[in-house]
Amino acid sequence: MPNARVLRDIKARIGVKDNEVLRRAYLYVARNTTLPPQVRHQAQLQLNTFGRYTRPTTVKNRCVVSGRGRGIMSEFGLCRFQFRLKALQGELNGVQKASW
Repeated sequence: MPNARVLRDIKARIGVKDNEVLRRAYLYVARNTTLPPQVRHQAQLQLNTFGRYTRPTTVKNRCVVSGRGRGIMSEFGLCRFQFRLKALQGELNGVQKASW
């Protein structure tokens, strides 16, 4: 069972994915200095109506096993500790302990 942080991150990823195109369109209009100020202001007001979990900055890489938010190996989606445990148990294909 994922913890609350992981569930929140999943919710944020879904919200960003669903609203990405519309948010980018409003951002483009709001930042375009060649457009009239009234149009830019309306676009900014529309941006403000979006929810918290539609912003891409709310998405954070988290370990899929423990929910840890630091030390994530993004290729595997695991924190360094879980990566080490799974690698030693042989659960990750192509990963083995180095020896020289």
